[in-house]
Amino acid sequence: MAASEHIRKKLSAVPHKPGVYLHKDRFGTVIYVGKALNLRKRVSQYFHPSRRLGWDLKFNALVEAICDFDVHTVRSEPEALLLESKLIKEFKPRFNISLRDDKRFLMLKVNLNDPIPNFTFTRLKKDDGARYFGPFVNSGALRNTLALARKQFNLRGCRVFTPGEADYKHCLYAHLKYCTAPCVGNVSREQYLEQVTAACNFLEGQSREMQGDLEAEMKRAAAAHEFEKAADLRDLIRDLKDTWKKTEKFARVPYNLPLAINPQNDLVELAKILSLPAPPQRIEGFDISNISGTFAVASLVSFKNGRPDRANYRRFKIKTVTGQDDFASIAEVVRRRYARLLREARGENETGGRKMEGGHTRANPSAILHLPPSFPNLILIDGGKGQLGMACVELKKLGLEKIPIIGLAKEFEEIYLPEKSAPLRLGLDHPAVKLLQRVRDECHRVANSYNAQLRLKKISESVLDEFPGIGERRKAALLKKFGSVQRLKMATLEQISEVPGFGGKAAEELKKFLAARSTLIS
Repeated sequence: MAASEHIRKKLSAVPHKPGVYLHKDRFGTVIYVGKALNLRKRVSQYFHPSRRLGWDLKFNALVEAICDFDVHTVRSEPEALLLESKLIKEFKPRFNISLRDDKRFLMLKVNLNDPIPNFTFTRLKKDDGARYFGPFVNSGALRNTLALARKQFNLRGCRVFTPGEADYKHCLYAHLKYCTAPCVGNVSREQYLEQVTAACNFLEGQSREMQGDLEAEMKRAAAAHEFEKAADLRDLIRDLKDTWKKTEKFARVPYNLPLAINPQNDLVELAKILSLPAPPQRIEGFDISNISGTFAVASLVSFKNGRPDRANYRRFKIKTVTGQDDFASIAEVVRRRYARLLREARGENETGGRKMEGGHTRANPSAILHLPPSFPNLILIDGGKGQLGMACVELKKLGLEKIPIIGLAKEFEEIYLPEKSAPLRLGLDHPAVKLLQRVRDECHRVANSYNAQLRLKKISESVLDEFPGIGERRKAALLKKFGSVQRLKMATLEQISEVPGFGGKAAEELKKFLAARSTLIS
């Protein structure tokens, strides 16, 4: 395709730096994510007509669909690769094949609360109190660096969670004198923790004396014509540098990554079609997710100046609705959200009394005259007339009926307005519709991911129901103590026996039971 005037203007502003680029179709949907060492050179290649004869059918289809693109610069190629992987998993572009699965880059993990801490590899970061290093683009460099750290700091490399004397008898690390063998009391746990902490500092690049020692040894080996040894040391030094290289960890899509063609213009167009006094700087959207009435949850996403404001996202478990009733569920979450904002604006607690010094409260029924910035300028409900009507009823009860509110129905992207029977149909190309689609799709993503998270947690917890003699009270005590079945599986016998109802024998039986069910829990 020949580059449009809009694309040519953007190409001239693309820097000659490493980063990622996102190609989008006419609806603003991300259809391809790529990385480049030189963004200007790489992105411009898509718009050279002279290269067209060398393109295959898939590449031709991609280029024909591109109507706009965005770029985001980073500091290095590894950062570009990490961000590319993150964005592909986030947007699942239809022209990307690689990196769309749930496989992630390798990380290193150690939990200092374990009886004998051990460094292990993982691809998923969990909230389990452990220390994580990475992710690392070069997994081979990481493995070589960890092997060096284990040898240098005399750390164990066995995979047993709590090794004992039986494991020590055939432990290669102990016989080679690599490990100080805390499992048989050669060193105390406190002494071993000091070794692990020193290794953590080394892996973070805080102690780089070893690099100088290796470089000196490499030069001595080369001078003695031991070239294989020198080459191995050279590779090890390179692996160390790769592991120590600081890279930004993209846990989320960067806030400054432009995902809309012109967010401010979209807001202006939205204000125009809704007859708002000004472009809505803060938009809040709601969506409901449930499967046959089970695990009913809701999401609230916030957009500020046309961009996601993730710090103000919220997730709700539906509490008052039984069965599959999206109308009642929307009413509940709207009521809970804005009743809470009203209490906070008035300085009240959850019972409706005003907070005072000394913990006392008094009633404060008066309404607030001006809505503070925490309230949205526009509310978007994912749904049609029915869902919108229920939300309007709840806002009116709270005295907030002046806040603009609309519904967006999926089939034809119709915009429903309060007290108007016929919806607005603006077409899929309209900037206001594209903005509302982005808010709605983000609501949908957050609600569905929360629903899936609760279902997986319930499946994991259901394993405990198979343990003979366990009731709801003992099960609740275990989950309260450890938070999840996964953490319970990692707990020691002594930690389990501290839970009421689990003496020495019961704790031992539970430990064996969890070990046998480990494949179901993982």
